[in-house]
Amino acid sequence: MKIYTRVGDQGMTKQVSGKMVSKTDAQIVTLGDIDEFQSYLGVVVASLSAHPDLVDELSEVQRKLYMLEADISVKRHQEITLADTTHLEERVDYFMANTPELTEFILPGGSTAGAQLQYARTVARRAERSAVALNLEQPLEPAILKYLNRLSDYLFAMARYVNHLDGYQEVPSNKAKAEQKAARRAARAEKQAKD
Repeated sequence: MKIYTRVGDQGMTKQVSGKMVSKTDAQIVTLGDIDEFQSYLGVVVASLSAHPDLVDELSEVQRKLYMLEADISVKRHQEITLADTTHLEERVDYFMANTPELTEFILPGGSTAGAQLQYARTVARRAERSAVALNLEQPLEPAILKYLNRLSDYLFAMARYVNHLDGYQEVPSNKAKAEQKAARRAARAEKQAKD
């Protein structure tokens, strides 16, 4: 079976409805951004060998994104519900309850898995922005926009949780505060070494 069709060689593509549109069409851009996000979650999953419980969880999000793409492109198809967003909120609450209190902005990064999750958060935001732009032309079900909006919060919280489990010390975005924290850690380590 050939995977290329040559249909898009002139910058056009076919929607599920059969209508030919430009590859810059708002719906096509949104679906492409969601596809990129979903694919990047595969990179994240590959980095989570130390956290197998989260692999299944993120794989389920990837499956939800397939449903979300269908919700956008197929008339009268609606799989994503407000319950899906509620589930994400419950997981955000769990992750945040199991990490140190966040008192300031932090630099994105951390362990390999934590940094991948932080980057996935930004890819999720791009997909959300595309969906918001599409919504101006083609009204979407509110559940779609809510789910996409909550995904970035979910990935941020999961990144903090993974970094905490991996023993990574978050770095404040304010350099002076970061230096003060490093000095306090060094002083504690020196004191422990003397005891």
